[in-house]
Amino acid sequence: MTAANWITLSRIALIPVFMVTLSYDTPVAQILSLIIFIFASLTDGIDGYVARRFNQVTTFGKFIDPLADKLLVTTAIVYFVQDGRMRAWAAVIILTREFVVTSLRMVAASEGHIIAAGPSGKIKMVVQIICISFLLTPLYEISMGPFTAGQASVLLMVAVTVWSGIDYIVRHKGLIWRRK
Repeated sequence: MTAANWITLSRIALIPVFMVTLSYDTPVAQILSLIIFIFASLTDGIDGYVARRFNQVTTFGKFIDPLADKLLVTTAIVYFVQDGRMRAWAAVIILTREFVVTSLRMVAASEGHIIAAGPSGKIKMVVQIICISFLLTPLYEISMGPFTAGQASVLLMVAVTVWSGIDYIVRHKGLIWRRK
């Protein structure tokens, strides 16, 4: 097991801690939730850097890293739906993209191809981290005319997620529509 993989696994290990802090409605718990989420999100860049810098890129890492990202983001999204900060339709759109891209990666892997995260997927992840971090603060309630800042944040997250999903499908359409 490489150091990069341990860093990725630490992100997964932080998810239950994140969930526990989210379950308490106190200012301290809200701050801890934000700190844990940001720290866990930063490990995504750290594990990638370590893997590339120290030649620790592994098949397991290519599999577990995007899964860890999805688990962390999904945890926050489910909480936001439960708490009323996000509508279910937005969560379904975001999660559908994740399932579609993951399925596409699985099909590619079954044929011996690895689909690495592309630029749109990386941008999507950064936008999701920023928007989720924002939604973990009281600032999400600020009114912006017809929307709250939180609603605008969710709309941005949905838009970037849809764009990224379309980009992945278009870039890998040969895998989808190819006949065996």
